[in-house]
Amino acid sequence: MRVFSPPIMIGHVVPLGPSSSIVRRMPPSHATEQWNSARHGLPMTYGPVDLIVLGVGVMIGAGIFSLAGRQAATMAGPGVILSFMIAGITSLLVAFCFAELSSAMPASGSAYTFTYVIFGEVWAWIVGWALLLEFLLAAAAVARAWSRYAAQMITDLGVRFPEPLAGMVGQAEGFDLFTLLILVLLTAVVALGSRVGLRALWIIVIAKLLAIGAVIVVGAIHFDQRNLAAIPVPAAPTTNTTNIADTLHSPLLGIVFGQTSAFGWFGIFAASAAITFAYIGFDVVATAAEESKDAPRSIPTGIIRSLIVTTVIYIAVALVMVGMTPYNKIDPDAPLANAFRQVGNGFMVHIINVGAVLGLTTVILVLLAGLTRVMFSMARDGLIPRRLARINRTYHNPTGVTLLIGGLAILLAEFVPVLILEPLVVIGALFVFVAVAGGVIRMRQTMPDLPRGFRTPLSPVVPIASIVACLWLMVNLQVITWLYFILWMAFGVLVYLGYGRRNSVLAGVRPPAELPAVIPSDTGFRGRHRR
Repeated sequence: MRVFSPPIMIGHVVPLGPSSSIVRRMPPSHATEQWNSARHGLPMTYGPVDLIVLGVGVMIGAGIFSLAGRQAATMAGPGVILSFMIAGITSLLVAFCFAELSSAMPASGSAYTFTYVIFGEVWAWIVGWALLLEFLLAAAAVARAWSRYAAQMITDLGVRFPEPLAGMVGQAEGFDLFTLLILVLLTAVVALGSRVGLRALWIIVIAKLLAIGAVIVVGAIHFDQRNLAAIPVPAAPTTNTTNIADTLHSPLLGIVFGQTSAFGWFGIFAASAAITFAYIGFDVVATAAEESKDAPRSIPTGIIRSLIVTTVIYIAVALVMVGMTPYNKIDPDAPLANAFRQVGNGFMVHIINVGAVLGLTTVILVLLAGLTRVMFSMARDGLIPRRLARINRTYHNPTGVTLLIGGLAILLAEFVPVLILEPLVVIGALFVFVAVAGGVIRMRQTMPDLPRGFRTPLSPVVPIASIVACLWLMVNLQVITWLYFILWMAFGVLVYLGYGRRNSVLAGVRPPAELPAVIPSDTGFRGRHRR
């Protein structure tokens, strides 16, 4: 299969002398030119409505059927409705910040590219490494969950798996055939190009929204407002953490204040931190910038509108679920399905399983596509091997990095207990959100005249509120999550020092203030141009 390697950064960057990786930053013109010129080879695929579908597709997964019930049963009671509101408002504040930066720098690197321009290469690598954790671990965890729902859906239809196949599907740990199949299939879809993926995305998103709509309508028929009377539920008695295991699995904030995280207001906030997992993905919309029409305007619209739609749907489902059955009768393993069984409507269990399988399919698809774009940008900048930035001539897609990401997701899903590592996805995402919100404040100070299609309202109040809210959710995560995150980021720093620092395309380049906007390329490659 013939491939070609595009110019790394629109034009060639000429080495002009030594430059410290601590201070070197990508010029804003290089970030914006990735969209203005099509020499990167990515096709214009997404319109404004497509981007909303993209955001809804990645955010609404099985979490809408399981995460709400699990948190209601164990952490927040009916106050889980408030938890969804808190997580949704926090995400919306961050979305405003993402919208401004993506309108000013419409590049597929998303938060990684924003940080490269605003704070410099070292911080860009750290954010990119956090994005790798967020997207890759999320894709692996969701693939495992997909297998469990798919196996349950088939079993509910009366189909029995023969031995030894029965022990190879729907498994929480160990080899799982369905997990392997879905990751191979969706990696192939991503590798075939964004147009193929977009068609599949539209079909599946419409189908799963119909399933969710049925859940909301039927659930509302069985709604009992008395089940919402106790908000918040009285906090569980505080227990002393007598061993290190209890300490590691306690929220950091709870240890500081000596409070339990089960129910009460601390439970609602702790649930909000966990529920942030359900909102992760709106930032993926920004990775489609180089494939979007009128990206400086359509990307902000796609981010904000998809998040608003998702938040409304999440709150509606959570309200219906805790309204159907008392929180202390919710089954954490199958909360919504069990709630429908309790009210005598078992048929809805099949709708829930179908909706979950469809929902998780789009989540995996968009996560793989989004991470492909981020890693493509990092390869183009030389922080990871540049051969990964090669565009396939037939499919107009970075096939090499797509296959690499798919392979890593398979290895992670099959050999690591990813379902218990979901909080790592949350802390990685919140870390990125803090960097983006800080980037808006910094950009307003250092690049006030940089053109942008969207401006964060009430700046710097909204960015500061975003940072505070994200940090608050982060300290509500367990101590062990913090330890794993610190180890991951420390490993990432070593990788950067060993490879990225020396191989960056900005290594040995003047600081941005002295750098010309673009030095024309002489490669002779001709792509699509925008005026």
